[in-house]
Amino acid sequence: MSTRADITYFGAGPALLPTNVLEKAAESLVNYNGTGLGLAEHSHRSEIATRILNEAKADLATFLDIPDDYEVLFMQGGGSGEFSATVYNLVGVWVERRKQKILKDLGIKEGKDIPEDVILKELEKAVQDELKIDYLVTGSWSLKASQEAARLVGPEYVNVAADARKVNDGKFGKIPEESSWKLSKNPAMVYYCDNETVDGVEFPGFPEILKQTGDDEGPIVVADMSSNILSRRIPIKNFSVIFFGAQKNLGSTGITVVIIKKSFLPPAVATPPPTLLRKLGLPIGPIVLSYETIAKNNSLYNTLSIFDVYIAGQVLKNSLANFPNKVDDQEKIANDKAKTIYEALEKYPESYKIVPDKSARSRMNICFRVTHLASGVDDSEKAFLKGATEQGLTGLKGHRSVGGIRASNYNSIPVEGAKKLAAYIESFAKSPK
Repeated sequence: MSTRADITYFGAGPALLPTNVLEKAAESLVNYNGTGLGLAEHSHRSEIATRILNEAKADLATFLDIPDDYEVLFMQGGGSGEFSATVYNLVGVWVERRKQKILKDLGIKEGKDIPEDVILKELEKAVQDELKIDYLVTGSWSLKASQEAARLVGPEYVNVAADARKVNDGKFGKIPEESSWKLSKNPAMVYYCDNETVDGVEFPGFPEILKQTGDDEGPIVVADMSSNILSRRIPIKNFSVIFFGAQKNLGSTGITVVIIKKSFLPPAVATPPPTLLRKLGLPIGPIVLSYETIAKNNSLYNTLSIFDVYIAGQVLKNSLANFPNKVDDQEKIANDKAKTIYEALEKYPESYKIVPDKSARSRMNICFRVTHLASGVDDSEKAFLKGATEQGLTGLKGHRSVGGIRASNYNSIPVEGAKKLAAYIESFAKSPK
């Protein structure tokens, strides 16, 4: 029987959590701070819950240096829920801003009677002629996001501005050159997944073509950072919305975090009424996916799992205590661990094939094939996984859709764990073929 100390778990998510965080959370689950109740039993509307929530938001803002003109929301539904939420909310913002432009063009001042039939006609034309949602499809998750958008609003409104499969023999593994991206004019958003967990592809940095040129000037950029959040510094000012599930680098499954610029929330911009969206043939999202609703209720519109927020909060407190330079310190460690593992793989090209192109290799999800045995890849990978498990290196099997080996190098993987995997990679390559 294994103990936690025997295992280095490289699973892609839910991911390994710091042991000290789990031990404290276990105590809190039975009796939180001497209250006689476990944290999962306390009301989400209690002072205890509010304090835990507000501290987690503040600590996240501190660790990532989130500017004051951004709001942090705790939601539910995971990354897949945000595929839908981003469409509902940002198409709504696009409609409202387009409506205000129409009013201005017509010379109708705020507070005056608005000719609804004229506005509706102009908006219908704008939707038909101008509404686009742009997606950079670089892996399985951004592909799913684009497909969800097409399902919700119709494929005619979805523009796949870049498809990595077209530059990589029909498979994911590269990021197309920015000069080849076919971005729409003033889209409701430009969406991309910063790190593709399944395919091992990560943007090396923020795309130059999407950089803001001034206050609120430039594309409305939305990023899924579920699997690399907290692992490197983010130029948050370049984004309108960032979202991430907690279960990779932040905490346990059950909560999703959204960082949204306040200019995309009331009172800066109104939410279009459902009646208007219905007339325009646009989808009306569930209220639990409404950023306005969640923000207005401090993330407590419905019953939020405060226990999961608590775990995330403890992970953040742990990180703040251990890293004086906050995310910059964590980034250096993440880079060093990834380098250790990649260098071990590169040392034995006859035994391993790294899947993604070097220009787009993920630091978080290291995907490779094992070609060591003369009997073929399948036998090689079975033998590799068996030997790894015997050494306490687990969770290395690749995603079911692509196969292979995947070492998820999340923040909770210690440096020693990365070195242990690298040593095993080398020893396996030296074993008989």
